[in-house]
Amino acid sequence: MAEKNPNKSRVVCCIGDIHGFITKLHNLWFNLENQVGPSDFQTAQIIFLGDYCDRGPDTKKVIDFLISLPSKYPKQSHVFLCGNHDLAFAAFLGLLPSPPDGSSFSETWKEYEMNETREGWYKGEGYENMHLQGRRWAGRMTGFNHAKNTEYKGSIYDASPTFESYRVPHGSADLVKAVPDEHKKFLADLVWVHEEDDVCIETKEGFQNCKLIAVHAGLEKNKGFEEQLKYLKAKDTRIPKVEALSGRKDVWDIPEELSKTPTIVISGHHGKLHIDELRLIIDQGGGLEKNPVAAVVLPSKKIVRDTDQLMK
Repeated sequence: MAEKNPNKSRVVCCIGDIHGFITKLHNLWFNLENQVGPSDFQTAQIIFLGDYCDRGPDTKKVIDFLISLPSKYPKQSHVFLCGNHDLAFAAFLGLLPSPPDGSSFSETWKEYEMNETREGWYKGEGYENMHLQGRRWAGRMTGFNHAKNTEYKGSIYDASPTFESYRVPHGSADLVKAVPDEHKKFLADLVWVHEEDDVCIETKEGFQNCKLIAVHAGLEKNKGFEEQLKYLKAKDTRIPKVEALSGRKDVWDIPEELSKTPTIVISGHHGKLHIDELRLIIDQGGGLEKNPVAAVVLPSKKIVRDTDQLMK
């Protein structure tokens, strides 16, 4: 039953893919504080939907900013989701948990090895037991990315700007030494899924308290929810490609079994804004320089962008 009044429910701000654009992040943060109001913002829950690295020039500065938030805003709570780009970055640095069955990360190559030459997988120092996505991330991909309408930046993940932000050439094993320990800890601690009970959201019927699930790309519609939740919480690195972090069409809708208990499913990843009742996709930027970085504020579902012109 929808409520008539949110009863001053806690504000939840969900921030879409940043992709190494520190100026956009600073501007978005300023705009969020102004839109929400300083008092509510100080105690808000902030959920970052993943993809902090690649494409933009300032991955190192973005991670510095994110790491600083708990000390600067001690009354806020912060959730840092893992995106597919962040997983690949962490894989290259050797930060992923070991496969639970004791297998080698090289087992993850087999399903996709027909793409190795075309995608120019990394074959430098440390590749022998590297997760598939780490090899793809640091590989060499040239040509035009028709999906993004841009040239590839180093690899299929556009990872060259991330290497350069740490002052290391693309594809160099020296990145492992160049990334500070606090950045490695941040990447290693990223969660693959976040659950929250009793989040207030405005619907056609009024204000409703729902369960919220935040995951970078979404949940697979035709796979059991509990099964997905189990491997996401466990960070099961036997999986070569985690659909909930990198899928497209198959993770767009809310799984039917979640309709029994009203559940908000919120994601980034898809390069667009999509607000459809309880399914929220917040990634207007898509990692492209000309596009804004966006966030959604709950319960109102108000969209805030870095480009909003507010009085400073």
